[in-house]
Amino acid sequence: MAGNFWQSSHYQQWILDKQDLVRERQLDLQILSEEEYQKIGIFFSNFIQILGEQLKLKQQVIATATVYFKRFYARNSLKCIDPLLLSPTCVFLASKVEEFGVISNSRLITTCQTVLKNKLNYAYTQEFPYRTNHILECEFYLLENLDCCLIVFQPYRPLLQLVQDIGQHEDQLLALAWRVVNDSLRTDLSLLYPPYQIAIGCLQIACVIMQKDLKSWFAELNVDIDKIQEISRYIINLFELWKSYDEKKDIQGLLNKMPKSKLQPTR
Repeated sequence: MAGNFWQSSHYQQWILDKQDLVRERQLDLQILSEEEYQKIGIFFSNFIQILGEQLKLKQQVIATATVYFKRFYARNSLKCIDPLLLSPTCVFLASKVEEFGVISNSRLITTCQTVLKNKLNYAYTQEFPYRTNHILECEFYLLENLDCCLIVFQPYRPLLQLVQDIGQHEDQLLALAWRVVNDSLRTDLSLLYPPYQIAIGCLQIACVIMQKDLKSWFAELNVDIDKIQEISRYIINLFELWKSYDEKKDIQGLLNKMPKSKLQPTR
């Protein structure tokens, strides 16, 4: 395992350029607006989060699964593989890579069925259509598209180190910044910036929310402040989108509009 981020496949292969990301999405953006595309991404990130929580996975596993999902669609159209199938496949793979332990196939499928029926019934009226063979086949395509670059560095560890550096008794600040990091998974940040920069951006947002003045502390950090401001803007834009977005009302129409895979599941 690469202990150094700068020598890792995450840095060398999976920190992408914004223009490349937009270019790769052109096929989908002929059908969806950028905002609609983002809303669909948010929905499936939420699905991965709920699925992980129901399976009692650690947040690190859920975050890695979300990054796998983002990476796949950074290089592929939504119609290549149904995101409803790719989401649990990412969770399945991440649980093994993060050494959480293999989730049994039957438990994964059963949990998907339960989540769709009880938590996401406003989006899907049918039951979960996929079975174990679909997950295993999808995992093969996912591994191929990730180019077997499976180690993902997350902002959580640098965030802990940063808050420790600020001083003692910063539990509230850490808890809030941690939630902002979780929120950042609903954006493209994990594809565009190193995790330590994302951690600083999320910490900055948390300070603003808590009205905590740490300007002098931030000024001493040896970082590209323009990059941190870009990260903060991504998160603020997400919060602005959430204010005007009623997922329960809008998502079914967006899923119907989404480019579909020609291959439909067979039992």
